[in-house]
Amino acid sequence: MGNFFKLVWNEQVKIFGRKSAWVMVGLVFLLVVGSGILTNSFLDEWDKKEYSSDWRTELTEENAALEAEIAEAGDFGGFTQQMRIEQNNVALAEDIQPKPYDAWAFTYDNTFMMMIVSLFAIVTAAGIVSNEFKWGTIKLLLIRPIQRSKILLAKYVSVFIFTGILLVTLFVSSVLVGAVLFGINDITQTSVIPTMSGEYLVMNYMTAIWQEYGFSMVSLVMMTTLAFMISTLFRSSGMAIGISLFLLLSNGALMLFLSRFDWAKFVLFANTDLGQYADGGTPLIDGMTLGFSVTMLVIYLVVFLAASFVTFTKRDVA
Repeated sequence: MGNFFKLVWNEQVKIFGRKSAWVMVGLVFLLVVGSGILTNSFLDEWDKKEYSSDWRTELTEENAALEAEIAEAGDFGGFTQQMRIEQNNVALAEDIQPKPYDAWAFTYDNTFMMMIVSLFAIVTAAGIVSNEFKWGTIKLLLIRPIQRSKILLAKYVSVFIFTGILLVTLFVSSVLVGAVLFGINDITQTSVIPTMSGEYLVMNYMTAIWQEYGFSMVSLVMMTTLAFMISTLFRSSGMAIGISLFLLLSNGALMLFLSRFDWAKFVLFANTDLGQYADGGTPLIDGMTLGFSVTMLVIYLVVFLAASFVTFTKRDVA
């Protein structure tokens, strides 16, 4: 076990010994700062408003003012006002006093940057094996009295350690930038949280943030493992990056097309979005369940890793 930890440490030294790793970490931070500046620029008076103890009356009056703005805008405006009215109505129905936009709301909004982290994880996984063959350094590893499977496992674990560092950077920088720009409220207070789909979550931001991170991690792990497998099988980082990124960016459209077929439920991308089962949601394809999707994900993960380890341990390195 001591040798394994040394291998993992050695892989981390190699990852951070390249400028690209520091560029990735820096880019995540800079993107968060940029997102904060843009968000602060586009926040309207309703987002910054502090409500008094008579907040129900204030929300009712706010809705009336928003309705007037919609009527004045006519057919070509009023979209944001209508969304605000819907959010206010949910707050009134659930008896939840709204709070001004703060660091936790900003952190939740920034969960979309998990896509950027996934991209960086794929790039790292695609190069961690293939580059050893490209540069000829793989022979220096394999002449050591260590099992090949341990060497490959150390590389796989190292990819996710680096990915974890990117995730921590995203989360911590989002909270800090959000606190500086917007202030910070009680994270455990129940809120009405607008989502990208146009629906509203009634929960505290702590639960909402970790739920989004958790759902996004499923796709991240599967796509990163796929890139790792392709890199190991074909010793080509370009092929691994190209195929994995294409599938990452196009799987939504692909599954929308394939969802008409019953067999499509066995396709990997039909199962990576576990959020489709949240709050009694309807799955993409009839007959799918949470248990089915988890089983399919485990099967795909085992197949990807088995293909990687069998190829790496059996193939000649020459």
